[in-house]
Amino acid sequence: MPDTPQLADQPATDQGQAPPHSEPAPPMPTPPDTQRGCLFALSQPPLMIFLAVIGCLLMLAALHDLLLL
Repeated sequence: MPDTPQLADQPATDQGQAPPHSEPAPPMPTPPDTQRGCLFALSQPPLMIFLAVIGCLLMLAALHDLLLL
């Protein structure tokens, strides 16, 4: 049986040795502007004002249903 050619990146299987283990590259740190979590959106004043208005409207509707109806 003829020998099959091996590429440089293929491990040698007929030698009985394990291929040399290369260490994985450390993860690249991401820039600070992309590390914002979901709480970043809640710190925006327009969103907090909108949520406060909606919360007040829900509270007024609940109090109206409980106390006046």
